Amino acid sequence: QKRDAWVAEHELDEVVDSDDIAEVIHMWTGIPVSQMMETEAEKLLNMEDRLHEHIIGQEEAIRAISDAIRRGRSGLKDPRRPIGSFIFIGPSGVGKTEIAKALAEFMFDDPDALVRIDMSEYREQHTVSRLFGAPPGYVGYEEGGQLTEAIRRRPYRVILFDEIEKAHPEVWNALLQILDDGRLTDGQGRVVDFRNAVLIMTSNLGTEYVRHSGSLGFLLREGDEEDRQAQEK
Repeated sequence: QKRDAWVAEHELDEVVDSDDIAEVIHMWTGIPVSQMMETEAEKLLNMEDRLHEHIIGQEEAIRAISDAIRRGRSGLKDPRRPIGSFIFIGPSGVGKTEIAKALAEFMFDDPDALVRIDMSEYREQHTVSRLFGAPPGYVGYEEGGQLTEAIRRRPYRVILFDEIEKAHPEVWNALLQILDDGRLTDGQGRVVDFRNAVLIMTSNLGTEYVRHSGSLGFLLREGDEEDRQAQEK
């Protein structure tokens, strides 16, 4: 009785419920509490509507992204690979980066879950180590790589590789391993797991073909196209 009275006086709850567990897991992993409590099926069914709250237009692109994420989360993808892997092709100003931001907020309830990497900074071979970590004995060994450290510290992220065509071929080789196996060994020999990440690569290559064909990529609306041509003049 004394024990019960003390517990009541201090408003302690001895019952650990699902909310408490979700909060602890969120602190450990960064997985949003709402994502764990909300039924994923219900969330994924409304994915297009949620993304359109941030993006105007691009219905076809958003539908394709949503379908791919749903396939991945339903168990139809290779479990060793990332949740989703995309390449966004289109001219500047059509919403490629904005969709990446919206996807990060939708998937992980946090716009800061997006990591944007400017691949123009990794044109040369000697810069590749900054992305994956320098090998032992080299400058920056203890710091880790920009990409590998971001995922190692917080596995649930959207990674945006901006202008992927500008990266050194060694970067492409490493990304191929991530896309195939969902993991990569950093400069310190640690295996970094990418299976809970979404990878997005953007490119401006072939935008003339995309603009005229209308069959692939992110397209400018008619008014946007006129504005872009006026700015170029």
